[in-house]
Amino acid sequence: MASTIQNTDVKQKDADRAVVVAVTSREVFKNGPDDGGEILEIDESHLLLKLLHRVNERLEEENPEEPLLFDVILITTDSQRQQQSSRIISSTKHYGLEISRFCFASEDDFAEGLQKNNVQLFLTTDRNEASQAAQKGVLSALLDQRVAFSPSDQLRVMFCEDAVIQPDSGHTPASTERAVQSFAAQMGEMRRRFRLSDSPLSFILVTLHGGRDRCADSLLTLRSSGLSVDEAYCLAGAPRGPILSVLQPHFMISISSSGLEK
Repeated sequence: MASTIQNTDVKQKDADRAVVVAVTSREVFKNGPDDGGEILEIDESHLLLKLLHRVNERLEEENPEEPLLFDVILITTDSQRQQQSSRIISSTKHYGLEISRFCFASEDDFAEGLQKNNVQLFLTTDRNEASQAAQKGVLSALLDQRVAFSPSDQLRVMFCEDAVIQPDSGHTPASTERAVQSFAAQMGEMRRRFRLSDSPLSFILVTLHGGRDRCADSLLTLRSSGLSVDEAYCLAGAPRGPILSVLQPHFMISISSSGLEK
């Protein structure tokens, strides 16, 4: 059964307003040989965590009492890593990572752990984990390691039209549809806290199929949720790999792929 430990070194976020984001400990700490030390070696993904924290800092600069912040949870599913729970917690505190809670769960029940912690976005490089979480109605996205773990001054989030306009196939759970709408609404509200010229957030819409009408419908759907995008691209069936390499989003909200599949 999944267990959660609060990080007492970090100010806890407003449980009713914060955007809860879960990242696996595998993305944060390297899986190198165990040297017996108390502190684990940090991976490049901490740069993404710092970027989320930077958005929080900017929000609090605008309003010190701002409740709409990113609330990051570190989840561990590897059994060997779970035996190192104290090292994971100590390492997080050592590097000063803004992580509110630690969730330790098995590979079989980690999705329940996400639900228990009211996770609104699960970020991972493991496609199977993303798929399992999505099946439980937890919005999930695959991280692109080449982009997500590189220095950046702006968090770039891409929405694909299959997450915005749900296909009428009956395969997408209603809970997933609600999760996308809720996340878009929260991002739109967060985005409006900043001026257009110096926002730490950037949102992109890409429609893979159809023409201008499909793109227009997707834009209107996002706007009805409260989110106005900074850029929009209509690919009309062209592969998205080339434009991804140019736009370099940190992650993509896409139901069909749950991530940055080329």
